[in-house]
Amino acid sequence: MKKSILLSCVLAVALVGTLFSLPKVVVNNKGKDVDKERSQSAAAANATAPADAAESSSKSHDGAALSPDQQKIVDQLRSGFNQAGDKDKAVAGVKLSDEFAKLQKFDSAAFYAEKVALLNPAVENLMRAGDRYYEAYGFAVDEQKAKNLGSKTREYYQKAIDQNPGLLTAKANMAMTYVNTENPMQGILMLREVIDADPTNELALFNLGILSMRSNQYSKAADRFRQILTNNPANTKAKFYLGLSLVELGDKEQASKVLSEVKKEEKDPVIQQAIGELEGRLKN
Repeated sequence: MKKSILLSCVLAVALVGTLFSLPKVVVNNKGKDVDKERSQSAAAANATAPADAAESSSKSHDGAALSPDQQKIVDQLRSGFNQAGDKDKAVAGVKLSDEFAKLQKFDSAAFYAEKVALLNPAVENLMRAGDRYYEAYGFAVDEQKAKNLGSKTREYYQKAIDQNPGLLTAKANMAMTYVNTENPMQGILMLREVIDADPTNELALFNLGILSMRSNQYSKAADRFRQILTNNPANTKAKFYLGLSLVELGDKEQASKVLSEVKKEEKDPVIQQAIGELEGRLKN
């Protein structure tokens, strides 16, 4: 069985520049163990009493429990939201959602972002809800959970797109939620629409590269990542995945060169660990 490496991380969700988060890409056999560890971590986090039943249902993948100081801040913000009048409730909800996002409590962040979008369905609020549900979707381990979060992601992105059809980030992110549905080609077509509108769109190119990797089309993937790097050589995430694609293609010389550059430029410990494993493969 082929020796390989797992990168179990968040789906690409960046809205600014090239700081795309790592998508949930499985290219080895360790996924079950990692998923088990993440599920155990999530279970430990849910041992604390929930604020209410609705929010509790959104917390199954929210990671480690909050510290007492963090919980105090959250409780204060939640209280402010619950007690706010109609005029101030949306503002209070944004603050609470932002705090949960900062704490990497992505499900709770999405829960309150949705409440804000329902209170005030402006494009900004709809996009926030879509973004937050997309972040939560990226961390979902349970298949049904991911399906539900993907559906929520599409719902709010679509509402935003209905108001502004030019929201290419929404389209590129929404496309990725179709990958594991009964209609994955819809996601591919959406990404191609984004590329047709903006041939240099980094998020769409990045997502197409990831999808090519998932289907073992590493040559196509490498081409997508090279397209990104042609316009933005500083995109270390794209450079890393180019290196990984080259490893899979057996181009050891170029892969070693690319990964060496990423090793110097990228500070993410997950990527650094992955590079170490890939370098081990290159020596074999």
